Order: sequence, then C-alpha cells, then structure tokens
Amino acid sequence: MIAETVCSAVAAAGLGIAAVTAYRKRFLAATRIAAYSLVPLGLVMTGVVDWVADTAFSPTAWAGFGVLGASWVLFAGTRAVERRRGGTRKERKAAARSAQSDALAPAASAPSLGPASRSTTRPATAPRADKADDFSDIEAILKKHGI
Repeated sequence: MIAETVCSAVAAAGLGIAAVTAYRKRFLAATRIAAYSLVPLGLVMTGVVDWVADTAFSPTAWAGFGVLGASWVLFAGTRAVERRRGGTRKERKAAARSAQSDALAPAASAPSLGPASRSTTRPATAPRADKADDFSDIEAILKKHGI
C-alpha cells in the first residue's frame, strides 16, 4: 500500500517536472523525463511492486536467496580448485596421455623454428674467458636500448 503510494507520487512529480521542462521549450528532455516518470506507475499497475514488497519481507524468499548464494559459492570454489589442480580429472588424464606420447617421440612434435640469429660476435657455446666478460652481453643489451 505504501509502496504504491510512493511510486504514484514519484510518477506525478516526474510528470510535473516534465511539464515545466516542456514549458521551457526543451521538448526532447521533457519527453525523456516523462518516460522515466511513467516507469514506477507502470510497475504499480502491473503488480510488480506488490510482488517485490511481498518478497522483500518474506523470510522464505530470503532463505531462498541464501541457498542460491551458497550454491554460487560452491560452484566458484570447485572451479577454483579445478584451476589450481590443472583442470578436471578428464583434462588431467588427457594431458598425461599426451605427455606420454610426447615422451615417446619428442622430436616429432617439436616445432621447427629455423636457425637462431644472434647479434653477438662469439658463438654461444664458447667458454667464458673471465668474469668481466660475463656482463658484456648485458651491457650490449642495455646499449641497444639506449640505457
């Protein structure tokens, strides 16, 4: 009863504001305000306000929302555990099977990337001469980026 009265008063006030706005020759804004102000009146007339008011004060409805929330927490928790473990049991078994087949023929499934290009003058397999030479690669990278 109170909710219907409040919604009707909001609709009447909105229509009054729309009339004042239309008087100021802002017809587009007045039409938009009138449309917004008719929404609460339409909700009252369709019975949605009664349903919402009955639901808001119903302990059974709140218990139902609590059950839905618990269900959501359980779904989210199981999904988090699946992500941490690496997927569902089927996905883990499939990954283990593919890992076994990769172990049997590792070179067959490795992608060919072509020859590697290096910007350094000495080969990568050459042993280091001294400790000062260890930082030459880092210095070259920093110089390349202007640091």
